[in-house]
Amino acid sequence: MSGIVATPVHFPHQHQDPRLSPSRSMSYNIITSTGRKRKAEDEEPPTDDRMSTSPSPSLHQRPLPTQRTTKRLRPGTTGRPLPLPRLLETLDTDSLRGILQTICQRHPGLGSEIEQTAPRPSVPSALAVLKQYESVLQAAFPFGGNPTSDYAYNRVRPALTHLLEALADFTPHFLPPNEPQASQSLSFLDGATDLIHRLPDWSTFQNRLHKQNAYEEISKAWTLVIQEAAKRAGGIHIQYGGWDQKLTKHNQQSGGKLQEAMDEMSKHLGWMGGPSSPQLQRGRGNDLSTVRQELLSGTYGSNLPVRVGPW
Repeated sequence: MSGIVATPVHFPHQHQDPRLSPSRSMSYNIITSTGRKRKAEDEEPPTDDRMSTSPSPSLHQRPLPTQRTTKRLRPGTTGRPLPLPRLLETLDTDSLRGILQTICQRHPGLGSEIEQTAPRPSVPSALAVLKQYESVLQAAFPFGGNPTSDYAYNRVRPALTHLLEALADFTPHFLPPNEPQASQSLSFLDGATDLIHRLPDWSTFQNRLHKQNAYEEISKAWTLVIQEAAKRAGGIHIQYGGWDQKLTKHNQQSGGKLQEAMDEMSKHLGWMGGPSSPQLQRGRGNDLSTVRQELLSGTYGSNLPVRVGPW
Protein backbone atom coordinates (compact mmCIF):
# COMPACT_ATOMS: atom_id res chain seq x y z
CA MET A 1 0.00 0.00 0.00
CA SER A 2 2.12 2.95 1.00
CA GLY A 3 5.84 2.67 1.32
CA ILE A 4 6.16 5.24 4.01
CA VAL A 5 6.07 3.81 7.50
CA ALA A 6 4.10 5.97 9.87
CA THR A 7 6.05 7.00 12.83
CA PRO A 8 4.12 7.09 16.04
CA VAL A 9 3.27 10.58 17.20
CA HIS A 10 4.22 11.58 20.70
CA PHE A 11 2.45 14.68 22.01
CA PRO A 12 4.34 16.66 24.61
CA HIS A 13 3.07 16.69 28.10
CA GLN A 14 1.09 19.75 29.17
CA HIS A 15 3.63 20.72 31.78
CA GLN A 16 6.67 19.73 29.75
CA ASP A 17 8.83 22.46 28.34
CA PRO A 18 8.85 22.11 24.53
CA ARG A 19 12.39 23.48 24.46
CA LEU A 20 13.70 20.26 26.24
CA SER A 21 12.54 17.90 23.46
CA PRO A 22 13.29 19.40 20.04
CA SER A 23 13.06 16.02 18.28
CA ARG A 24 9.40 15.53 19.12
CA SER A 25 8.45 18.96 17.95
CA MET A 26 10.29 18.45 14.67
CA SER A 27 8.51 15.15 14.02
CA TYR A 28 5.21 16.80 14.72
CA ASN A 29 5.94 19.50 12.17
CA ILE A 30 6.90 16.95 9.55
CA ILE A 31 3.76 14.94 10.01
CA THR A 32 1.50 17.96 9.89
CA SER A 33 3.17 19.24 6.75
CA THR A 34 2.89 15.94 4.92
CA GLY A 35 -0.35 14.56 6.23
CA ARG A 36 -2.74 17.59 5.84
CA LYS A 37 -3.00 21.17 4.59
CA ARG A 38 -2.37 24.11 6.85
CA LYS A 39 -5.18 26.33 7.89
CA ALA A 40 -5.03 30.07 8.28
CA GLU A 41 -5.35 29.72 11.99
CA ASP A 42 -2.40 27.31 12.10
CA GLU A 43 -0.07 29.88 10.58
CA GLU A 44 -0.68 32.37 13.38
CA PRO A 45 0.88 31.55 16.70
CA PRO A 46 -1.46 31.35 19.67
CA THR A 47 -1.84 34.61 21.39
CA ASP A 48 -1.51 34.79 25.09
CA ASP A 49 -2.04 38.13 26.78
CA ARG A 50 -0.16 36.97 29.82
CA MET A 51 2.94 35.81 27.94
CA SER A 52 3.12 38.42 25.12
CA THR A 53 5.42 41.35 25.85
CA SER A 54 5.56 42.88 22.37
CA PRO A 55 2.92 45.29 21.03
CA SER A 56 0.22 44.06 18.75
CA PRO A 57 0.98 44.23 14.98
CA SER A 58 -2.10 46.35 14.51
CA LEU A 59 -0.53 49.16 16.55
CA HIS A 60 2.40 49.37 14.14
CA GLN A 61 0.04 49.65 11.20
CA ARG A 62 -1.90 52.64 12.58
CA PRO A 63 -1.04 55.92 10.73
CA LEU A 64 0.56 58.58 12.93
CA PRO A 65 -0.96 62.08 12.91
CA THR A 66 0.90 64.33 10.48
CA GLN A 67 -0.23 67.69 12.00
CA ARG A 68 0.45 68.62 15.58
CA THR A 69 -2.02 70.81 17.44
CA THR A 70 -0.30 73.60 19.42
CA LYS A 71 -1.99 75.24 22.36
CA ARG A 72 -2.19 79.02 22.47
CA LEU A 73 -0.22 80.30 25.37
CA ARG A 74 -1.95 83.01 27.37
CA PRO A 75 0.26 85.92 28.30
CA GLY A 76 1.21 86.09 31.91
CA THR A 77 0.28 88.95 34.23
CA THR A 78 3.05 91.54 34.01
CA GLY A 79 3.30 95.20 34.92
CA ARG A 80 3.12 97.85 32.24
CA PRO A 81 2.71 101.66 32.26
CA LEU A 82 -0.61 103.39 31.66
CA PRO A 83 -1.55 104.50 28.14
CA LEU A 84 -1.25 108.23 27.59
CA PRO A 85 -5.03 108.95 27.53
CA ARG A 86 -5.46 107.17 30.88
CA LEU A 87 -2.50 108.97 32.34
CA LEU A 88 -3.92 112.35 31.37
CA GLU A 89 -7.23 111.44 33.03
CA THR A 90 -5.49 111.16 36.39
CA LEU A 91 -3.90 114.62 36.23
CA ASP A 92 -5.51 117.65 37.81
CA THR A 93 -5.43 121.11 36.30
CA ASP A 94 -2.31 122.27 38.11
CA SER A 95 -0.32 119.15 37.22
CA LEU A 96 -1.36 119.31 33.58
CA ARG A 97 -0.51 123.01 33.41
CA GLY A 98 2.92 122.35 34.89
CA ILE A 99 3.62 119.57 32.40
CA LEU A 100 2.64 121.77 29.46
CA GLN A 101 4.82 124.61 30.69
CA THR A 102 7.79 122.29 31.09
CA ILE A 103 7.31 120.84 27.60
CA CYS A 104 7.01 124.31 26.07
CA GLN A 105 10.20 125.40 27.81
CA ARG A 106 12.06 122.38 26.44
CA HIS A 107 10.52 122.74 22.98
CA PRO A 108 9.76 126.43 22.29
CA GLY A 109 8.23 125.61 18.93
CA LEU A 110 5.30 123.88 20.60
CA GLY A 111 4.16 127.08 22.31
CA SER A 112 2.76 128.64 19.15
CA GLU A 113 1.08 125.39 18.17
CA ILE A 114 -0.65 125.15 21.55
CA GLU A 115 -1.81 128.76 21.24
CA GLN A 116 -3.36 128.00 17.85
CA THR A 117 -4.93 124.74 19.00
CA ALA A 118 -6.30 125.84 22.39
CA PRO A 119 -9.79 127.40 22.38
CA ARG A 120 -10.01 131.14 22.84
CA PRO A 121 -10.55 132.15 26.48
CA SER A 122 -13.98 133.54 27.17
CA VAL A 123 -14.82 136.43 29.46
CA PRO A 124 -16.37 134.22 32.17
CA SER A 125 -13.38 131.85 32.17
CA ALA A 126 -10.89 134.73 32.44
CA LEU A 127 -12.81 136.39 35.26
CA ALA A 128 -13.05 133.00 37.02
CA VAL A 129 -9.26 132.70 36.96
CA LEU A 130 -8.91 136.20 38.39
CA LYS A 131 -11.46 135.29 41.06
CA GLN A 132 -9.29 132.35 42.09
CA TYR A 133 -6.29 134.63 42.51
CA GLU A 134 -8.44 136.96 44.57
CA SER A 135 -9.54 134.08 46.79
CA VAL A 136 -5.90 133.16 47.41
CA LEU A 137 -5.22 136.78 48.31
CA GLN A 138 -8.06 136.90 50.81
CA ALA A 139 -6.97 133.62 52.37
CA ALA A 140 -3.43 134.95 52.88
CA PHE A 141 -4.51 137.70 55.30
CA PRO A 142 -3.55 137.06 58.91
CA PHE A 143 -6.25 136.53 61.52
CA GLY A 144 -6.98 139.61 63.57
CA GLY A 145 -5.07 142.85 63.51
CA ASN A 146 -5.30 145.67 61.01
CA PRO A 147 -5.87 144.32 57.48
CA THR A 148 -4.36 147.49 55.94
CA SER A 149 -1.15 147.50 57.98
CA ASP A 150 2.34 146.91 56.66
CA TYR A 151 2.41 143.54 58.41
CA ALA A 152 -0.69 142.39 56.55
CA TYR A 153 0.74 143.75 53.31
CA ASN A 154 3.95 141.76 53.72
CA ARG A 155 1.94 138.61 54.40
CA VAL A 156 -0.19 138.91 51.26
CA ARG A 157 2.32 140.54 48.93
CA PRO A 158 3.11 137.35 46.93
CA ALA A 159 -0.58 136.64 46.38
CA LEU A 160 -1.23 140.30 45.52
CA THR A 161 1.60 140.26 42.98
CA HIS A 162 0.22 137.14 41.30
CA LEU A 163 -3.23 138.73 41.06
CA LEU A 164 -1.96 141.95 39.52
CA GLU A 165 0.25 140.05 37.05
CA ALA A 166 -2.70 137.94 35.95
CA LEU A 167 -4.82 141.06 35.52
CA ALA A 168 -2.07 142.69 33.45
CA ASP A 169 -1.91 139.61 31.20
CA PHE A 170 -5.64 139.12 30.68
CA THR A 171 -6.53 142.76 30.02
CA PRO A 172 -4.65 143.19 26.69
CA HIS A 173 -6.16 139.93 25.47
CA PHE A 174 -9.64 141.49 25.49
CA LEU A 175 -8.61 144.79 23.90
CA PRO A 176 -8.76 145.66 20.19
CA PRO A 177 -7.49 144.64 17.76
CA ASN A 178 -6.99 141.27 19.46
CA GLU A 179 -10.64 141.26 20.54
CA PRO A 180 -12.84 142.42 17.64
CA GLN A 181 -16.15 142.47 19.56
CA ALA A 182 -16.67 145.57 21.68
CA SER A 183 -19.26 143.84 23.86
CA GLN A 184 -16.70 141.23 24.95
CA SER A 185 -14.13 143.90 25.72
CA LEU A 186 -16.56 146.01 27.75
CA SER A 187 -17.82 142.96 29.68
CA PHE A 188 -14.30 142.01 30.72
CA LEU A 189 -13.42 145.58 31.71
CA ASP A 190 -16.56 145.77 33.80
CA GLY A 191 -15.61 142.65 35.78
CA ALA A 192 -11.94 143.61 36.03
CA THR A 193 -12.80 147.06 37.38
CA ASP A 194 -14.98 145.51 40.07
CA LEU A 195 -12.01 143.38 41.08
CA ILE A 196 -9.79 146.46 41.41
CA HIS A 197 -12.40 148.10 43.63
CA ARG A 198 -12.07 145.18 46.05
CA LEU A 199 -8.31 145.49 46.41
CA PRO A 200 -7.19 146.60 49.88
CA ASP A 201 -6.62 150.27 50.60
CA TRP A 202 -3.30 150.08 52.41
CA SER A 203 -2.39 152.58 55.07
CA THR A 204 1.02 153.26 53.56
CA PHE A 205 1.21 155.40 50.43
CA GLN A 206 3.87 153.20 48.88
CA ASN A 207 1.67 150.16 49.21
CA ARG A 208 -1.32 151.97 47.71
CA LEU A 209 0.55 152.49 44.44
CA HIS A 210 -0.45 149.01 43.28
CA LYS A 211 -4.13 149.89 43.28
CA GLN A 212 -3.58 153.34 41.76
CA ASN A 213 -1.54 151.89 38.90
CA ALA A 214 -4.25 149.31 38.31
CA TYR A 215 -6.85 152.09 38.03
CA GLU A 216 -4.69 153.99 35.53
CA GLU A 217 -4.23 150.92 33.31
CA ILE A 218 -7.89 149.97 33.37
CA SER A 219 -8.89 153.58 32.56
CA LYS A 220 -6.67 153.50 29.47
CA ALA A 221 -8.24 150.20 28.48
CA TRP A 222 -11.74 151.67 28.78
CA THR A 223 -10.70 154.64 26.65
CA LEU A 224 -9.29 152.43 23.89
CA VAL A 225 -12.37 150.22 23.73
CA ILE A 226 -14.71 153.22 23.62
CA GLN A 227 -12.73 154.77 20.77
CA GLU A 228 -12.83 151.59 18.71
CA ALA A 229 -16.47 150.86 19.50
CA ALA A 230 -17.49 154.33 18.33
CA LYS A 231 -16.02 153.54 14.90
CA ARG A 232 -18.09 150.40 14.38
CA ALA A 233 -21.83 150.29 13.73
CA GLY A 234 -22.21 153.89 14.75
CA GLY A 235 -21.21 153.12 18.32
CA ILE A 236 -24.44 151.26 18.97
CA HIS A 237 -22.79 149.08 21.64
CA ILE A 238 -21.99 152.15 23.69
CA GLN A 239 -25.23 154.00 23.12
CA TYR A 240 -27.70 151.19 23.87
CA GLY A 241 -25.65 148.93 26.14
CA GLY A 242 -25.89 151.08 29.23
CA TRP A 243 -22.11 151.24 29.44
CA ASP A 244 -22.12 154.96 30.14
CA GLN A 245 -24.01 154.33 33.38
CA LYS A 246 -21.72 151.48 34.37
CA LEU A 247 -18.62 153.54 33.67
CA THR A 248 -20.05 156.45 35.64
CA LYS A 249 -20.59 154.16 38.62
CA HIS A 250 -17.04 152.81 38.35
CA ASN A 251 -15.64 156.32 38.20
CA GLN A 252 -17.52 157.36 41.32
CA GLN A 253 -16.43 154.24 43.20
CA SER A 254 -12.80 154.77 42.25
CA GLY A 255 -12.80 158.37 43.37
CA GLY A 256 -12.59 159.87 39.88
CA LYS A 257 -9.64 157.74 38.71
CA LEU A 258 -11.49 156.77 35.51
CA GLN A 259 -12.14 160.33 34.40
CA GLU A 260 -10.16 159.87 31.20
CA ALA A 261 -12.49 157.10 30.11
CA MET A 262 -15.50 159.14 31.19
CA ASP A 263 -14.46 162.05 29.00
CA GLU A 264 -14.06 159.74 26.01
CA MET A 265 -17.46 158.22 26.62
CA SER A 266 -19.12 161.64 26.92
CA LYS A 267 -17.50 162.84 23.73
CA HIS A 268 -18.79 160.00 21.62
CA LEU A 269 -22.22 159.85 23.19
CA GLY A 270 -22.64 163.59 22.61
CA TRP A 271 -21.71 163.15 18.95
CA MET A 272 -24.29 160.35 18.65
CA GLY A 273 -27.05 162.37 20.28
CA GLY A 274 -27.08 160.54 23.58
CA PRO A 275 -26.45 161.86 27.08
CA SER A 276 -23.20 163.76 27.28
CA SER A 277 -21.04 165.68 29.68
CA PRO A 278 -22.10 169.07 31.08
CA GLN A 279 -19.66 170.82 28.74
CA LEU A 280 -21.29 169.29 25.69
CA GLN A 281 -24.74 170.01 27.06
CA ARG A 282 -23.80 173.69 27.37
CA GLY A 283 -22.59 173.61 23.77
CA ARG A 284 -25.86 172.16 22.61
CA GLY A 285 -27.71 174.92 24.52
CA ASN A 286 -25.72 177.54 22.66
CA ASP A 287 -26.66 175.91 19.36
CA LEU A 288 -30.35 175.96 20.29
CA SER A 289 -30.19 179.67 21.13
CA THR A 290 -28.55 180.37 17.76
CA VAL A 291 -31.33 178.51 15.95
CA ARG A 292 -33.93 180.56 17.84
CA GLN A 293 -32.35 183.81 16.82
CA GLU A 294 -32.24 182.74 13.18
CA LEU A 295 -35.89 181.76 13.30
CA LEU A 296 -36.87 185.15 14.73
CA SER A 297 -34.82 187.04 12.18
CA GLY A 298 -35.98 184.91 9.26
CA THR A 299 -32.52 183.81 8.25
CA TYR A 300 -32.81 180.21 9.42
CA GLY A 301 -31.89 177.74 6.69
CA SER A 302 -30.20 180.28 4.43
CA ASN A 303 -26.97 178.30 4.52
CA LEU A 304 -28.69 174.95 3.90
CA PRO A 305 -28.63 173.42 0.38
CA VAL A 306 -31.77 173.93 -1.70
CA ARG A 307 -33.64 170.70 -2.37
CA VAL A 308 -34.52 170.13 -6.02
CA GLY A 309 -37.46 168.00 -7.06
CA PRO A 310 -40.93 167.29 -5.80
CA TRP A 311 -41.60 167.97 -2.15
